[in-house]
Amino acid sequence: MKIDVVTLFPEMFDGPLGHSIVKRAIEKDIVEVNKVNFRQFGKGKHQVVDDTPYGGGAGMLLKPEPLFEAMDSINERDPETKKRVILMDPAGKPFNQAMAEDFAEEEHLVFLCGHYEGYDERIRTLVTDEVSLGDYVLTGGELAAMVMIDATVRLLPEVLGNAASAQTDSHSSGLLEHPHYTRPAEYKGMKVPEVLMNGNHGLIEAWRHEESLKRTFERRPDMLEAYDLSDRDKALIEKWKKEADETGEQVNHTEDF
Repeated sequence: MKIDVVTLFPEMFDGPLGHSIVKRAIEKDIVEVNKVNFRQFGKGKHQVVDDTPYGGGAGMLLKPEPLFEAMDSINERDPETKKRVILMDPAGKPFNQAMAEDFAEEEHLVFLCGHYEGYDERIRTLVTDEVSLGDYVLTGGELAAMVMIDATVRLLPEVLGNAASAQTDSHSSGLLEHPHYTRPAEYKGMKVPEVLMNGNHGLIEAWRHEESLKRTFERRPDMLEAYDLSDRDKALIEKWKKEADETGEQVNHTEDF
């Protein structure tokens, strides 16, 4: 995979891309990351990339020319590959695991990181996706791009040491991930569940699924609305709802599944 990051602050990416899993992916030539400072395409002596909005208003907008020319430079360097161009925008579609999995199927990703008050609207004609990290506003798109790059790169083949790790991540299956345990078998009176040590893989998988379902019910019940619940799943959820009602626990569950 090739990744281009179009930003005014390329040095911000040195730390996150220079450590851990992303670093190893770059060293193994699984992914190539290029940082394009679009300040170099700014106009005049001071390489201006922003200006006041027509019609008045607070703040400054990114001008179209620098970003269009930055994209031209990427296309000239790599004219063959089809590019998925992702605009970092608080008004965009919320980023999630399914989107990371979708991005991981692409050959070439380009992240456009804005700054200031916003973009000249014509910049949006360059992009295929407008994506938000969440319902809040950052000072720039760099942090959001770093998160999306990390979430995407770790899904590429051979990046993780164990390919199954990505498949069982929270959100990949539609449920939150089940609890994990390692040695020692008992610590400060807390014991590892016996089912995990009996070697019966069928029982282990059943336990893990039930624990994932319960954790999702307790912490993110909204996710269950899109999950294909089995009859047993529905029965378990009804049991947990009754138990919560009996003990007076506050569970923000939805009414029907």
